[in-house]
Amino acid sequence: MTALVVSADSHIVEPPEAYSKHIDPKYRDNLPHIVPDGKGGEGYLWDGIKRPLDLGLMSAAGIPKEIMPKEGPNRKFADLHRSGWDSSTRVADQDKDGVDAEIIYASVGMVLCNAKDPLYKDALFRSYNRWLETYCGGAPDRIFGLGQTAILDVDSAIEDFRRIKEQGFVGVMMPGQPIQEDYDHVMYDALWECAIDLELPICFHILTSKESAASISQFRGHRLNGFMKLIRAIQDLIGLFTLGGVFERNPKLRFVGAEGDAGWLPHYMARMDHAVERHGYGKHGRLLPRMPSEYIRENVWLTFQDDWEAFGCSNRMNSDRLLWANDFPHSDSTWPDSMPMLDKHAECVTQEVKDKILGLNCIDLFNLPTKAIAAAKTA
Repeated sequence: MTALVVSADSHIVEPPEAYSKHIDPKYRDNLPHIVPDGKGGEGYLWDGIKRPLDLGLMSAAGIPKEIMPKEGPNRKFADLHRSGWDSSTRVADQDKDGVDAEIIYASVGMVLCNAKDPLYKDALFRSYNRWLETYCGGAPDRIFGLGQTAILDVDSAIEDFRRIKEQGFVGVMMPGQPIQEDYDHVMYDALWECAIDLELPICFHILTSKESAASISQFRGHRLNGFMKLIRAIQDLIGLFTLGGVFERNPKLRFVGAEGDAGWLPHYMARMDHAVERHGYGKHGRLLPRMPSEYIRENVWLTFQDDWEAFGCSNRMNSDRLLWANDFPHSDSTWPDSMPMLDKHAECVTQEVKDKILGLNCIDLFNLPTKAIAAAKTA
């Protein structure tokens, strides 16, 4: 059987009912809603953001690069890929790209991770999860969702994780920053133990922290310099969990950094090893009993789209932790031309390594049903 191809980071584009259908009634007057963006298109607006959140670039996959700056943004919801919100059309778009299954992240929900009111955010995520459960049910052997949580506190987050598992999701889409302390605080160890027990990877996507989101609007020089800053959010989180001893205390925890690429990882591990070995000694000895790179090789998975360096230097990191993704339907997506691109990028690795990165690693990480995916593929 040909190895399965799984996109480890794909997206929906939330319709208004994702936040309205199951919301706590007391928040109905301040739901994210679609409004004209003043530029001929539409965007999402809610109290707490200054201008509508552009919809066009959330669903610009397939638009040629030469016309992307003009045609990508400022479009209406009706003009977006229907499969972003209607799962009955999703499989057809998967087939166009040679993809057999997808891990689904939120789109508007990335920005909502930074909502100021924790209870408001919690209510929106609960509603979204119920909508996503129905969406994934449209093709349950090819669409696998990640539930969102606001991490109000450790106890409520544990309940969220349990509910997410019960809803059939395969992992948790985490906010980049918690409300209390930071993720390396020992108070969160109970949550990490829960994630391990439930076999739920904790998944951190770019743009889900305030600093990461600010990269879009706060940059030096050309606006693309802001784009270059996006991977820093993933690097910061890896450093937080590694140097903060989270992986040392929770060796079976599975951490996913989404859309931050991976070709930079060998140097990053070497630099962190140097930092600890040269500058990481205190009165109790070295900061960590093992070198940082050892934890990263075991506990950290990274997704990437067109990062050919990830293939080129895969022998200098743990290739079992590399996850390819097409990022459909976002503007940075490789859809519908992923397979020709991957044939070129993966020329430097064996077929075994290519098969792992394109799907088998993701299947193993999220415990996906291989036989069911294969059967659905040929149905």
